[in-house]
Amino acid sequence: MLSRLGALLQQAVETREPSVDLLEAFIEHWRGITGYYLETTDESVPARQTDIPWRLRQLLDILVHEQRQRPPGDAGPCLEFLLRHKVLETLGTLGKAEYPAGMRQQVLLFFSRLLGQLQQPLLHYLSVLRAVQKLLQLSGDRLGSEDKEEAQFAAVLCSKIQQDPGLLPHILQGKSILNGRRAPGSPRDEGLEHPPGSAASSPPRRDSDLVTCLVGLCSSKKSRVALKARENLLLLAGLSQEAAATSLARGSALCQLLTGHLCDLYSAVPAGTDPADVLAMDKASWRSQGDGAGDGSFPGKESLAEFLSWLDFVDELVMGAHPLVADAITEAVEEKFFQGILQPQLLQMSELAAGATAVLTGAVRQLRAPALLHRLVLFLLGPQRHPETPGDTPHPLRAQLIERCDHLCDEISLASLRLFEELLRKPHEHVAHNLVLRNLEARAYLQRGPEERGPPETDPEEDGLDLEEDPYFTDGFPDNFGSSKNPSPASTPSGKGQVSEVVSSFLCLVPEEAKTSSCMEEGGYDTYVHDALAMVQACRASSAPWGWPLSPRPLDSCHPGVAFYEGHFLKVLFDRMSRILDQPYSLNLQVTSVLSHLAAFPHPHLHEYLLDPYLNLAPGCRSLFSVLVRVIGDLMQRLQRVPHARAKLLLVRQQLLGLVPGEQMDHTVLFKGVVVLEEFCKELAAIALVKGPPEGPP
Repeated sequence: MLSRLGALLQQAVETREPSVDLLEAFIEHWRGITGYYLETTDESVPARQTDIPWRLRQLLDILVHEQRQRPPGDAGPCLEFLLRHKVLETLGTLGKAEYPAGMRQQVLLFFSRLLGQLQQPLLHYLSVLRAVQKLLQLSGDRLGSEDKEEAQFAAVLCSKIQQDPGLLPHILQGKSILNGRRAPGSPRDEGLEHPPGSAASSPPRRDSDLVTCLVGLCSSKKSRVALKARENLLLLAGLSQEAAATSLARGSALCQLLTGHLCDLYSAVPAGTDPADVLAMDKASWRSQGDGAGDGSFPGKESLAEFLSWLDFVDELVMGAHPLVADAITEAVEEKFFQGILQPQLLQMSELAAGATAVLTGAVRQLRAPALLHRLVLFLLGPQRHPETPGDTPHPLRAQLIERCDHLCDEISLASLRLFEELLRKPHEHVAHNLVLRNLEARAYLQRGPEERGPPETDPEEDGLDLEEDPYFTDGFPDNFGSSKNPSPASTPSGKGQVSEVVSSFLCLVPEEAKTSSCMEEGGYDTYVHDALAMVQACRASSAPWGWPLSPRPLDSCHPGVAFYEGHFLKVLFDRMSRILDQPYSLNLQVTSVLSHLAAFPHPHLHEYLLDPYLNLAPGCRSLFSVLVRVIGDLMQRLQRVPHARAKLLLVRQQLLGLVPGEQMDHTVLFKGVVVLEEFCKELAAIALVKGPPEGPP
C-alpha cells in the first residue's frame, strides 16, 4: 500500500514540476521583454539586435510545448497567464510604438506563429480578439518595411476564418470593441465563444480592419505580397456562410475600397494615350501584377497595365464571390466607376474620347464575370428590347457611341467600331439583340404580297433607281439572279438559295477586271474557311444558352403593317460600307470585321438578312448584299475613268502585302477599298459555306 501511495506521489510531482517550470520560464521571458523598456538607454539599437526576438520565440516554444502535454482544448497555465495578463494587447501597443525600430515586424511574426501553431481557438477569446484588432489598426499606418509580415499575419487570420466563418463578423468589428462599446454578439468574457451569425449588420467602418489591410497589401511593391493579399481577399469573398458574406458586403469597406482603387488607377492613365497602343496590349492578369508593363513601349503603359490588372482582379472576385458580395461589388462598380467616371468621359465632345473608348474596349475585353458584364452592357446600351423607330428617344450613351462609328475623326470611328466588335464577342445575349436582332424580329425587310404589304418606306439614297435597273446589278451573276419573274411554286419571300449558289453570288460580286488576288497566286475564298469556321463555332458556343430559334419566324405570324427600320447600328454600318471606296484602309478593315462577326451569329434572321443574296426586299429596304451591289456599280463606273486601273490596282495589293515598297500614287484610297471589298466578299462566302442554310420553313 505504501509503495503504491509513494508511486502516485512521485507521478504527481513529475507531472506538476515541468508545468511549474514552464510557467516560471514563461513569466521570466515576458519580464525580460518588459524589462528592456525600463533598462535600455540606447534608443538607436534595432529590435533584431536585442534579445526581444529570442524571448518571443521562447514564449512561443513554451506555449507549443505546453499544448502538447495537455488534452485538446485544455488551456495550460502559460496560456492562461498570456490571456489574463493581456500579453498580446501589450505587444500590440509596443508594435504600434515601433520602439525599438523593427518592433512591429517582430510582433506581427509572433502573432502569426502563435495563431498558426496553437490549436486552441484563440480568436474566441476577447483579449486575443482585441489584440488582433489593435494590430490590424496599424495597417492604416503602414511603414512599408513590414509588408511581408503583415501579409503573413493576415493570411493566418484568413485561414482561421476559413475554418470558422463565424469569426469574420467579429474580426470586422474594429473600434466598437476597442473603444469598449460591445457590439451585439460580442463575447462577454475570456472563455465565451462568438454566437454564430451575429454582428453581421454592423455599418461600414472607416477604421482599418482585415479588409482594409488586405486591400492595402494588394498594392504592395512586393509582387508576392500583393498576390497573397489578393488570394486571401478571394478566400474571404468566397465564404459560403451567409452571415460572413453579409458582414463582408455591408459591414466592411470592401466595395468602396475596391471601386475607389479602380477609379484611382483609371484616372492615372494619361488622357492622351494613343488608342492603337491601348488596343495592342495583351489581356492583363491579376496574378502578374506589373509584369512587362515597365518596358516603356509607350507613355502610360504601366498605368494602363495596373488599371487592367486591378479590373481583372475585381472581375475574378465577383466570379468567385458569394452572391451577396458579388452583387454589392457590381453595384458599387456601376455607381462609382461606370456612371461616375466613364459616363462623363464618353459623353464629352472631345478628341480625347478616342482614348477613353479604347480603354473601355480593353476593359470590356477583360470582363468574364456575368454579373459585372451584365451591368456594363446595360450601362452602355440601355435595357431596351423593343424594335427601334427613327423617332425613338435613344439611350444617350448608346446613341453617342454608335454615332461615333461614323465620326468625322477616323481615329474616333475606329476606336468606337473596335468597342462594338469587342461587345459582340462577349457571351451576352442582350448585345446582339439590342443592336440588331430586335429590328429583324418581324422580318419586315421582305416583300409581301399586295394584300399583305405595309406602307412603303422611301430611302433617300436610292435616288429612284431599283436594283434591277442598275446596269451593274447582274454583272457576273447567274442569269436568273435578282429576277422575280415567274417564280417557281416552291419559291418563298426569303428566296433561299442553295449554299453553293449563295457562295457563288458573293464570289461573283466583284467583276473579274477588279479582282487581283488571282494574279498574286493567292488562294480563293477557301483560305478564309478555317477562320470562318472558328468564328462561327465561337458564336454558336456563346449563343447556345440563349434559346435562339433554328428557323426564321413564319411570315404569317408577323404583323404585315410594320415598316422596316434597320436600326441605328446597322444603318451606320451600311452607310460606312457604302463608302468603302472613299475611306481609309484601316477603317474599312474594321467595318468589315464587325459585319463578318454579325454574319457569323447563328440566328436565322441575321443569317437571312446578311447572307441571303436572293431576298425579295420590300420597297426602300436594303440588305448587306444590296449595299455591296451598289458599291460594285459605283466601282465599275469609277474604274473606267482611271487610266491603267488594273495595273495600279495590282500594285496597291502588292504594297499592302509588303512585296513592293510603298509609293504615292493617285486613287490609292480607291484601290485599297477595292482590295478590301474583294477580300470581304470572299470572307462572307466562307461564312455562308460554313454555316449552311438556315433550318426549317421560312
